[in-house]
Amino acid sequence: MKEKRRETFLRIKKRIKKYTRIAILFTTALGFAMIFLLPTVLTITNSFMNETEINANYGKIFATTEQGGKVFVSEQVNIKFIPDKVSFDQYASVLFKSPDYLYKFWNSVIYTVPIMIFQLVVALLASYGFMRLKGRLKEILFFVYIIICLMPYQVTLVPNFLVAKWLNILDTRWSIWLPGMFSPFAVYLLTKYMKRIPKSIIEAAKVDGASEWKIFMKICLPLCKGAIYSVAILIFIDFWNMVEQPLILLTDEFLYPLSIFLSKINAGEIGLAFAVACVYMVPSLLIFLYGEDYLVEGISYQGGVKG
Repeated sequence: MKEKRRETFLRIKKRIKKYTRIAILFTTALGFAMIFLLPTVLTITNSFMNETEINANYGKIFATTEQGGKVFVSEQVNIKFIPDKVSFDQYASVLFKSPDYLYKFWNSVIYTVPIMIFQLVVALLASYGFMRLKGRLKEILFFVYIIICLMPYQVTLVPNFLVAKWLNILDTRWSIWLPGMFSPFAVYLLTKYMKRIPKSIIEAAKVDGASEWKIFMKICLPLCKGAIYSVAILIFIDFWNMVEQPLILLTDEFLYPLSIFLSKINAGEIGLAFAVACVYMVPSLLIFLYGEDYLVEGISYQGGVKG
């Protein structure tokens, strides 16, 4: 009888430890999630405030002196998550009264979508070549790709500027498109992914008389679908948020993307900045939500054949 009680007690103790551990992990994860989501929630809720309320809460942060310097904030800033009165004035200004913001939004789309599509096309063809070809030259070239990937974009910005100037494409959309389309980032990821495809599948296709193009289209692309979606999402987010490239390669503000406006918030446009930021988040969120399953698959799947 005592042994049964002891076993029951130990079983209950293990369950308590298990549920306690789960509760601690859940609470910790929830806390980190709330911390990371806090700026996004603050941006969304504050976008529904009117200009007067926003200036009253945050005007001190963005205030400047007569010489253009920043003002020291000695008082506590009032951070509000719930507006006193819900207002859509900021969205009306962004979407209807100020077409300049919408034009910059479409500038961002015009820059990002072609770069994403053509970089994927170039990367897929190059990755297939790196996978199929053998030799010392291929290894050296792939090593160069890795070295370039390790370099931050700021290092290659000056060479890109000089090349764009030599090609006479400065202050045009091509100065943004060309470096983005031939970025080595996607080539490296897709090459490492394609090398995980079992060679027996490709050899069987060759025995059946499949050409290289057919192997690429019928075998490699379907097996790499998850990786392609993953890379597409990463490319889109990377170039959707670009700031340095337009500032250095473009002088005409008419060609600037919306990300430039968000990086230059001034005291008179705080309310608009909240609304513009919400509008600016929509494409990235939609792409992520649509390709979430593919993103997880691309990260976890190792390039085999699914049963």
